[in-house]
Amino acid sequence: MGTKGDDRTKVSRNEPELVITRTFDAPAHIVFKAWTTPELFKQWWAPKSFGMKLVSVEQDVRVGGGYRVVFDRGEGQTMAFFGTYKEVVPNTRLVWTNEESPEGPVTTVTFEGKGETTQLVLREVYPTKAGFDGSEGMEDGMSEQFSQLDQLLATLR
Repeated sequence: MGTKGDDRTKVSRNEPELVITRTFDAPAHIVFKAWTTPELFKQWWAPKSFGMKLVSVEQDVRVGGGYRVVFDRGEGQTMAFFGTYKEVVPNTRLVWTNEESPEGPVTTVTFEGKGETTQLVLREVYPTKAGFDGSEGMEDGMSEQFSQLDQLLATLR
C-alpha cells in the first residue's frame, strides 16, 4: 500500500490494484502509436538495466486480437508474455489480459491528451494476492521503461 516512483512516474499499490501514472511530452496519438506498433514498442519496453533483450513483439491491436512479447534472458533462455485485447479505443484506451500465468492481471492503459502532452495511467488488477505480491518492484522497471519511451517520443514528434 502506498505511493512511490520517480519525479515523473507515480506508483500506487492498493491490493489488488497497481496504478502507474506518467505525463509524456507528446500528443496522445503519438504515445498510443508507441504502445501499439511492434517496431516502436520493441524500442522501449524492456528496461535496459535488467539485462534482458526484447527479441519479438507481435501485436494484433483489435478487440479479440492478441499480443506476444518474448524476452531473451541470456544463455538461450526466453520468457514470453501474452494475452488478448479486450478493449481498443484508438488514442484513448487499451485493455488486455495477461495470460502467461493464473496470477496475470487485467491491464488498462488510458491516454488523456492535454494538447502537446499526454497523461498515461496504467492500471493492473490482479486476480490473486500472489499475483499482486509478485508485482512488487514493478515501479523500478516501469519508471525506466517510461524514461526510454520519453526518449523514443522525442524522435517521433
